[in-house]
Amino acid sequence: MSVDALKGALPGYAKDTKLNLGSLTSTSQLTEQQLWGTVLACALATRSAVVIRELAEEAGDYLSAEAFEAAKGAASIMAMNNVYYRATHLIGDETYATLPAKLRMSIIGKPGVDKVDFELWCLAVSAINGCGRCLESHEKVVREAGLSRELVQEALRIAAVVNAAAATLDAEAALAPATAAV
Repeated sequence: MSVDALKGALPGYAKDTKLNLGSLTSTSQLTEQQLWGTVLACALATRSAVVIRELAEEAGDYLSAEAFEAAKGAASIMAMNNVYYRATHLIGDETYATLPAKLRMSIIGKPGVDKVDFELWCLAVSAINGCGRCLESHEKVVREAGLSRELVQEALRIAAVVNAAAATLDAEAALAPATAAV
């Protein structure tokens, strides 16, 4: 299946999400690896089985096996880091920022793909997971590596639209029994 299958599954009230989903992959200025790695990492971050299935299959057509694994790694490591760093930030005591995290994060240093691509995927996943500290950190790295604000914004749009598609489709699935009874 594919992006097109997800677009077809979205209900009429989600027309904006459907149109945005269609334009993300057709008008991208990101490299193919950046684009599809971002799409895959974001799909995984949504935890939506249907979105993961559909987008992973299509992403596999564009990503090398190493890039596919690295995108999965970005979603996985950020699932941990976003909770930890968001929590230490939200507590409001900056002393926590000075303490060692004592969490293994070796994939960030050696992701198996271009570091800037991996960092971009981590940034997009951090947007879905709502971690401001990680957003700031990964944005700084990709900007210092030469990515423009427009490319960062594109990754954030991908995160927003993939998340909206997942939320909509999961809500529709949850409502299906209730709707059938009406």
